[in-house]
Amino acid sequence: MNWGENFEQIRIQTSGAAINLVHGGQGKQPLLLLHGYPQTHVMWHRVIPLLEPHFHLICPDLRGYGDSEKPHPAPDHSTYSKRAMAADMAELMTGLGHEQFLVAGHDRGARVAHRLALDYPERVSRACVMDIAPTFHMFAHTDQHFATGYYHWFFLIQPDGLPERMIGADPEYFLNQKLRRWSGSDAHFDPEAVAEYLRCFSDPVTIHASCEDYRAAATIDLKHDEQDRHRKIRCPLLVLWGKQGFVHRTYDVLEVWRDYAHQPEGRSLDCGHFLAEEAPEPVARELLNFFR
Repeated sequence: MNWGENFEQIRIQTSGAAINLVHGGQGKQPLLLLHGYPQTHVMWHRVIPLLEPHFHLICPDLRGYGDSEKPHPAPDHSTYSKRAMAADMAELMTGLGHEQFLVAGHDRGARVAHRLALDYPERVSRACVMDIAPTFHMFAHTDQHFATGYYHWFFLIQPDGLPERMIGADPEYFLNQKLRRWSGSDAHFDPEAVAEYLRCFSDPVTIHASCEDYRAAATIDLKHDEQDRHRKIRCPLLVLWGKQGFVHRTYDVLEVWRDYAHQPEGRSLDCGHFLAEEAPEPVARELLNFFR
């Protein structure tokens, strides 16, 4: 997609993976934007023009996604732990010359942002998470309602290539169903953006890496989260979620986050799961108010 003359696409090598990213903007304050599943950095395309005058925007593909490297997974899934992904982002921001920065993440990217704020508290000055409750809380409160709504959490972690083979049989159908089932009733996705998601998601290596992301969430991420249950996010935290989505129907979202962060604030927006594409103006307004 065309991001405009103020943006460039580059690749930064971290100690764990080569990360593809687009960055630019007219502002000096660095804002790292992290995408979710099954998407890429392109998911921010409707928000970028609204934020571009105010920030230096950094939009990477997480390791395993988009055009970033897909490292061979370790047996314990640590290659795709949120700690490893957060380390990529910290090194990436150092490479761009930003020792302190803002971060906003959606879906999987929000889980990486959560880990970033815990592991690099001296570097993350403010954070925003979109349409998630903490991983540890969600697994700890699993019931039939959760397992039905978040069936993919339990499908994607199955071993021996089962989800990879089933998704790989028709990745376009699977991706489009994710977009349709998780979005609000009047959601519209840009065909060019969807084509880009599909280009990347059709790669069997990407399908495998994204399953490893979820396998990590159900194993080593939970170990890290349990070890850190006594720690809370120190920086100010903005929590946004979709009023038409599962998270809103299932949790007292801010109350849950008060157990994981010292200074959470936030609200629901009138959309489904994909906030940045379904409600770009409200998302941009919330980020501008909070980060400036």
